[in-house]
Amino acid sequence: MIEGCHEKEISVQLDFIFSASMAFVLAGWAALAIAPVNRSYCLAFARGVALVLALTYVWQISFNTVSVPGGDFMSLGGITALFSAPANVMLGWTHYLAFDLFIGSWELEDSARLGIPHWLLIPCLALTLVVGPIGLLVYYIVREIWKRAKAA
Repeated sequence: MIEGCHEKEISVQLDFIFSASMAFVLAGWAALAIAPVNRSYCLAFARGVALVLALTYVWQISFNTVSVPGGDFMSLGGITALFSAPANVMLGWTHYLAFDLFIGSWELEDSARLGIPHWLLIPCLALTLVVGPIGLLVYYIVREIWKRAKAA
């Protein structure tokens, strides 16, 4: 009985971390989307969100991770075993949220430096939010096309 109650408490805690992280990260992404309004503030806000998520990650790895038999980072089976525990999935999700938002903030900063119009960046940011590496790849394509067009 006690074990079941403890599992329920952890589940509620993880649900809270998930909901809070999602709301917070979406505020960071919204700041990147409206960046032309006040680019430096929006960039700082989004990076601040990424840093808070990084601190949340540190807290989770310190207090919420679960040791799983057969879990390791050296094989696909080991990774699959690690992510069989909800606390470890939440840790991984926080990792994605923090890194993808930071990449989005870099895309914003880099595009401003290169003079890429913000409307060209919006699809890249949306893709980076949903499918991080594809968004980064699309941004690099937009970036290279823009740089070549300016050089021509």
